[in-house]
Amino acid sequence: MKLETNRAGILKRMQSDYECFIPHNLKELKLDIDDQLQSLINKAYLLLGRLDGMAITLPDIDLFVSMYVQKEAVISSQIEGTQASLIDVLQKDRNNEKIKDTEEIVNYIKATNYAFKRLEELPLCMRLIKETHSVLLSGVRGNEKSPGEFRKSQNWIGYTGCTLNTASFVPPSPEEMEHSLSDLEKYIHEDSSISNLIKT
Repeated sequence: MKLETNRAGILKRMQSDYECFIPHNLKELKLDIDDQLQSLINKAYLLLGRLDGMAITLPDIDLFVSMYVQKEAVISSQIEGTQASLIDVLQKDRNNEKIKDTEEIVNYIKATNYAFKRLEELPLCMRLIKETHSVLLSGVRGNEKSPGEFRKSQNWIGYTGCTLNTASFVPPSPEEMEHSLSDLEKYIHEDSSISNLIKT
């Protein structure tokens, strides 16, 4: 794997003689907020304030959010190779040649809306992520890949035919992944003096 250990994590050699990336525990990271970083944080808060102010002037904020979620769904799905556009999604009820790709994007939208609704009842947690994943894969390509469950086997990213040893990126093993997700969940919910902007 062509990735060096860095501030985000380390490479760990597994028993099967390949290396996978293990993220650092966020709780253990030391933040060094210098003047330049503080200036960027202040600017980010200023821009968020402007965005919040603009949102107040919108006649229908729910419609705006809905359209933004749909656009985000299209862009995110294109990373996976989906070939549908925002127009295809908006015209999903018409005779559409890209029906499979469109259904995947519509599921992305359903999953996002489901997560927003569930956040009224649940905190951001692994249970919510699993439930949302189940909605995302319901009735579309990939629904045989244990929707609503975390993976049980090692995966990797790279060119067609590559192996664990020649992959561009190997994420944490299933065991390490569970540990890292647990650390992440604790980090999200711990009381901290760190602002939410920096935490996210």
